[in-house]
Amino acid sequence: MDLDLRGRVVLVVGGRGLIGSAVVDRLTEEGATAVVASRSTDPDDAGTRLRLDARDDASAAAAVEAVLARHGRLDGLVVTAAPSARTLDPDRNDDPAQVLEAFDAKAVVFLRLATAALPAMREAGYGRVVGISGQNAFLTGNTTGAVRNAALIVAAKNLADAVAGTGVTVNTVSPGTVTPTPAAEVQPGRGGESSPDQIADLVTFLLSPRASAISGESIATGHRVRGVVSL
Repeated sequence: MDLDLRGRVVLVVGGRGLIGSAVVDRLTEEGATAVVASRSTDPDDAGTRLRLDARDDASAAAAVEAVLARHGRLDGLVVTAAPSARTLDPDRNDDPAQVLEAFDAKAVVFLRLATAALPAMREAGYGRVVGISGQNAFLTGNTTGAVRNAALIVAAKNLADAVAGTGVTVNTVSPGTVTPTPAAEVQPGRGGESSPDQIADLVTFLLSPRASAISGESIATGHRVRGVVSL
């Protein structure tokens, strides 16, 4: 299916991770320009790599301005950045300090970047914002994961309402366990698993003009299961 993404420019925050890399590859296949931004990315002359501290308002605004200056447009934003599961202590799931830190590193980061990108999208009359949440937003037993992912989903829904009728959409994707297994080897819904390629297919569709009627939605990939998820 031609998603009509040729010539589009999409900023992918956290584009060096499993999901982010798959999204970048999929966008490139569709003829779009994917601009990768992360704290560990070295900028390049082509303007397709930017260094970004997503916890800083000025850095977020500068990244958006850099994309517009280099490419003259910003059609999409994908936010995959989040603290690694390895940095979160499972024995401190109800610790307010850890919950607050995780909330800031995911929901607030998403809001910061979306807020920076939306004015240009609204002015252009077209824009797609996609945040990567996680299925533990829907589960009990993990306060840290539930708060940071549920907050991102609610923030996205509110932003979607705010930009309704402007040609801009805002959605979230909530994977279950993300496995590097190729998409062809993962059975959708089995064990709640999704491959990065499967998630990237969905994200890329949501970034396309074909998804103009979808906004304010949180779409789960894989079967919703109780257990530890990777985001």
